Amino acid sequence: MVRDRIKLADVLAAAEDAAPMGSVDVVARNLRERFGARYVSFLFVDIVGGRLLRVNEEADTPRGHRAGRIPLAGSVYDQVLRTQRPVRVPEGEQGHRVLAPVTNRGDTIGVLELFLDQVAQDVLEQVEEAAHALAYIIVTDRRFTDLYHWGQRTAPVSLAAEIQRQLLPSAPSCEAAEFALAGGLVPAADIAGDTYDYTLDHGTLHLSVTDAMGHDVDAALMATLLVNASRGARRAGADLAEQARQTHQALLDHGRRTFATGQLLRIALDGRSAQLVNAGHPWPLRLRDGNVERLRLNVNLPFGVAAQGPYQVQDFDLRPGDRLVLYTDGMEERQAATVDLPGIIRDTAAEHPREVVRTLTAAVTDACDGHPKDDATVLCLDWHGLSRQREPAVLEDFG
Repeated sequence: MVRDRIKLADVLAAAEDAAPMGSVDVVARNLRERFGARYVSFLFVDIVGGRLLRVNEEADTPRGHRAGRIPLAGSVYDQVLRTQRPVRVPEGEQGHRVLAPVTNRGDTIGVLELFLDQVAQDVLEQVEEAAHALAYIIVTDRRFTDLYHWGQRTAPVSLAAEIQRQLLPSAPSCEAAEFALAGGLVPAADIAGDTYDYTLDHGTLHLSVTDAMGHDVDAALMATLLVNASRGARRAGADLAEQARQTHQALLDHGRRTFATGQLLRIALDGRSAQLVNAGHPWPLRLRDGNVERLRLNVNLPFGVAAQGPYQVQDFDLRPGDRLVLYTDGMEERQAATVDLPGIIRDTAAEHPREVVRTLTAAVTDACDGHPKDDATVLCLDWHGLSRQREPAVLEDFG
């Protein structure tokens, strides 16, 4: 095992020396040499979490596994990503197909897939280790190439959608000792200006959800003002009231008589405080001890409405074990009004925030017959307050 881990360190060094778009091939070549794998493939999760895209299919990939775009729901890949555990799939005389999650700090990037003759527990652990290393390689390399952006796309992207996506965090999920969170956005056909954002500093988790008025490129441009004004104030060390003021002022100065609803949150990682500014936005939902309730805090006017004075910073109650769900009105208006958001949140209480987001956005998309008239955005936070240790790999079979 020590020898193999030293080899893996060599792989990381070799991947670092390779061109960014060749790093996946370096890892694949090493796995073939170490385990005699007949093929190694990597599959990306698309940006809405509905499909996988195989990005490095090899000539000897078995014919039944050569699909370029693979639906995720109900598949073995779905099981791997949901459980975050490697899976072994018997393939008759061909041996075994092994799949391992490629995940970095809770962000499910994709799945590593390879064919082996035999799969012992120590081999599975090493494959899992390689998949974990591959996640770090991809996170590093995607700064230098469009390959990984391409790998997340299974449909054409409009100009408005391109602008909107660049405003989102580079990873839709994040985990730390104190919390786990995930965000998701289902765009309307003509894009309606939704965004979500999060970041960490030394002692604080920052969250936001915004919804700019309008559609298409105009809405995306207004969203650009919102997000960058908020980020600029936050990165300059401004408190929550000043972040809200600068966001509001950006729309007054440059927003061409438009407005946007939104919520800005600051949560101390030591659990001492949780604060929120609500600018005309739907109340958050909180799951606690099996009950879902709306946090009926005071609501100020939207950003960009001239009559609004200083924004009110409000404390709210957040305890270990709570789940907090922020969302935009596209999750509950028009056809989406038929979706029971509190019911889904209760029913998915045992799931990771990633799966809660997937379930909620899928329910809204289905209610709209696959064509939402408004963006539907959700941000789900699980507040732990205590450190959690990662469980070891366990050999699981599928089928």
